[in-house]
Amino acid sequence: MSKVRLCQLFGIPRSSHYIAKKPKLPSLQQIELDIWVKHAYDQSKGSAGARTIASIVSRGRKVKLTRYKASKIMAKQGLVSRQRIKHRYDQTEKNHAMHDSLLKRDFSPTAPNQVWTGDVTYIRTKQGWAYLAVVIDLYARNIVGFAMSDSPDSQLTSNALKMAYTVRLSPQGVLFHSDQGTHYTSKTFAQAIAQCKGMKHSMNRRGNCWDNAPTERFFRSFKSEWMPKNGYDDLVQAKFDVANYILGYYSQVRPHSFNDYLTPVEKERQFFNQSLLGFV
Repeated sequence: MSKVRLCQLFGIPRSSHYIAKKPKLPSLQQIELDIWVKHAYDQSKGSAGARTIASIVSRGRKVKLTRYKASKIMAKQGLVSRQRIKHRYDQTEKNHAMHDSLLKRDFSPTAPNQVWTGDVTYIRTKQGWAYLAVVIDLYARNIVGFAMSDSPDSQLTSNALKMAYTVRLSPQGVLFHSDQGTHYTSKTFAQAIAQCKGMKHSMNRRGNCWDNAPTERFFRSFKSEWMPKNGYDDLVQAKFDVANYILGYYSQVRPHSFNDYLTPVEKERQFFNQSLLGFV
């Protein structure tokens, strides 16, 4: 006898035949995906969007997570990506060194240590402004040098350059590109450049921030992805957190669209592995 006939015999409303089934329990794989997505989101301090999370979760795992699936999981868990004053610095004085723009917006070198860019940004602390200077290798958008202080002076930028030159084992013939701020046109910074064998200094055209777009983008990513909304307690805390972002999350975890969603470290490793194969 059919279920519909039974309903009629016992006076049960026919609609009861269409009682909803018990919800299907999620599979083990779905539970794992939920956990991995939440971990990637927390690791980014709530900044990563669906595309970035999909890339992080898929890396090194057999499962392939699409950004659309990642978006659904994020929505289910209530995870929303948080995305965020331009500080003015002293302009070049007449007696400071000036250099032509040799880069000409060619932001795609073919190997590491061909082109580095540098810039300075401000960071809020409860004790006042702190300043971060970085040096970026444009090949994989890797941060190869950085320094922080409470003053955006030429000693700050020189320290970042010296770190990069040391970490990269004293490469020769690097093109270093920066803006025209006094922290890059001063005698102190010129001396730092001179200590780097064969290094040439290129500068933005005045009033044209797009001449150093990759560095501007890094600062924007740091402030929207990582820096606390209300800044840091002091310079010491800021230095610690900035180092964690640069050396940990940004270089080794966060996929970069310029690198076909490889991290900067992965992109450089890929280059050197291919170079070694060329000698075999």
